[in-house]
Parts: sequence; structure tokens; C-alpha cells
Amino acid sequence: MACVDSEVDLWTVPLVALNVTVRKKLGLYLNPKNTVAADWTAVAEAMGFSYLEIKNYEAARSPAQAVLENWQARCSGATVGKLLSVLTEVERTDVVEDLRPLIDEDVRKYCESLKKLAEPPLQVPEVDSCVPRTPERIGITLEDDPEGAPEKFDAFICYCQSDFVFVHEMIRELEQTEYGLKLCVFDRDVLPGSCVWTITSELIEKRCKRMVVVISDEYLDSDACDFQTKFALSLCPGARGKRLIPVKYKSMSRPFPSILRFLTICDYTRPLTQDWFWKRLAKALSQPVSS
Repeated sequence: MACVDSEVDLWTVPLVALNVTVRKKLGLYLNPKNTVAADWTAVAEAMGFSYLEIKNYEAARSPAQAVLENWQARCSGATVGKLLSVLTEVERTDVVEDLRPLIDEDVRKYCESLKKLAEPPLQVPEVDSCVPRTPERIGITLEDDPEGAPEKFDAFICYCQSDFVFVHEMIRELEQTEYGLKLCVFDRDVLPGSCVWTITSELIEKRCKRMVVVISDEYLDSDACDFQTKFALSLCPGARGKRLIPVKYKSMSRPFPSILRFLTICDYTRPLTQDWFWKRLAKALSQPVSS
């Protein structure tokens, strides 16, 4: 996607670019039953949801937001441009006109974040071996204090590259909202130039209170995710300390990993519980770590 400020193709911008404010305002416009203008049910139907699915969403606190989140999770074509097209199709141009400035601002910020990820990585002044010189390494993350104070995080995020769009959403929902959590996202926070396995172990064991594991079919094929998960489990056998939290955000065709079946998962795939998903996850990550 070419994110040039004057020529952004909204049909290529994923729905994850829209922040909480826009989603809540969409709910304010679409949730009320309106005999004149189309409501959320018309939008859901235009998005391809079945009658039974739409009936199930009626129990959600904000049906419009629930529909939007599930559409984003299950449809690869769920883009900002497609959303605007759906709203126009159901004759809610009033919503498009009122929210367009906020949407354009969200898209701009999203594009800027992509540009930062694409920038050449920062270089460490000295690249040494994989063997740490001190009990706790410094200079391995972007915000490490040069004087020696290591950067700490609320959670290490274990994910594979194909699930990075959901990781972006996690950043938006947990860091950029009232929860104010600090996540360790390897592709964003870790400096290049050191042994991957050593750095990963250091972050999980010493820098992060907990680890969130993003489960998907692709996760099952990732050697890095397998190592991170097993290492985290070795630190808390029997789930003592509740350090590891599995998250399922999309349907799977393969069995759930057996080594995680004894843990309570945070399931984003159930429409009727999606309203509680981020609050539950944030609360779990905010709890003090027991020894």
C-alpha cells in the first residue's frame, strides 16, 4: 500500500486503521432503530452477514461495533474504502460526511506508523556475541536507558507475521486507550544486531510481566512462536503466576495447541462476548504478578 498523504487508496487500507473513537461514533449513528434511515442491520446485511448472525448481534452492547470487528476478522476485503462504500450503498451518506475527517486522520496516522516500521533499523553502537556480559542486557530495545535502566513491559506479544494486523489492533486497543498498557512487539521494539533466541529469552523472563500468545493456524507452523511459548511455560509450570495468556482471534482449521489447552483463553471469535474481550485482556495484563 502506498501511503502518500494526497493519494491514499482507501480500498487498500485495512479496517484496523480506524481507532476506538470512530468505531464508537459509528455505533452512535447505526445502533438506534431508525424507521427512516438504515441502521446497523442494513449495514451487516450489506457486509454479507446472515439473518441468524444478525439476530445474534442484537445482544451485543454495541451491535454496530460487534459487526465491524467480526467483519474485520473474517473478511480479507474489509477495508476503509469498502466500509465507506457499504455506508453509501445503504444510503447513510450522512455518516460518511460527518465521520470522514476523523477517518482521514486515522488513515494518516496508520500510514505514518507503517512508514516508521519500514524505516532503516536503528544501529547499536557495538554488536557483540550472543553471550550476555551482565546478568541483564541493556541496549536491546528502542527505549532502553543508555545509563543502564532496562525498558520494562506489561506483556510480550508472541505472534507470527501473518497475524500482524491483529497485533496492530492490540496495540491500538491496549496501549492507545485508557488502559495505557506497554506491550513488547518484537518487530517494533527490539533493536537488531543480537542473537534472537537470547534476546527473546531475556525479554520474556526479565522484562515482561506476562506473555500474550496470538493463536492461529499459522502460529502452529512458527518455530519462533513454539520456542517462545515453551520457554514461557517453563518459567511458570502449572500456570503458576498466570504469566501466559492465549488469545484466539480468528477461526482455526487445525486443533488448538495441546500444551495450552489447560489455560483459560481470551476468545475473540465469539460474537456475543466480543464486547468484553479487550476489557478482560487488559484486566488480566494489569494484575500484579504472583511469585
